[in-house]
Amino acid sequence: MDKCDNLTKGKAPPARTPDGHAKENTKDGNMSDIQAWIENEVKSNDIVVFMKGTPSFPQCGFSGQVVQIMDYLQVPYKGINVLESDDLRQGIKDFSNWPTIPQLYVKGEFIGGCDIVREMFQNQELQDLLNSKVTA
Repeated sequence: MDKCDNLTKGKAPPARTPDGHAKENTKDGNMSDIQAWIENEVKSNDIVVFMKGTPSFPQCGFSGQVVQIMDYLQVPYKGINVLESDDLRQGIKDFSNWPTIPQLYVKGEFIGGCDIVREMFQNQELQDLLNSKVTA
């Protein structure tokens, strides 16, 4: 459990699929569907940030830091709010085998969470990575 998990404790978001449709009430959910959806998002967008909240309204300090870095670099990216679906929130952790959110993906490759993104930014590694993968 990461430090921002307490923001949603006791306030379960409505059961919805990541694209906003009402989710069927199933006993165990279909994690293979969410995995396929995540894989599609990661592969079909150059830069994706799975985060708590949205780029215009991050709901966690760590997500907010990644948004600030991406906005500072002025690179277009897709922000996906994991708080909209419990399946998505768990699914992205399973997909990357990484326990925390936010998570940054560039050209289908998992880069890391807030600490890694911040360190890469401070060392100019993130800018170099984005320049070589996204603008190439």
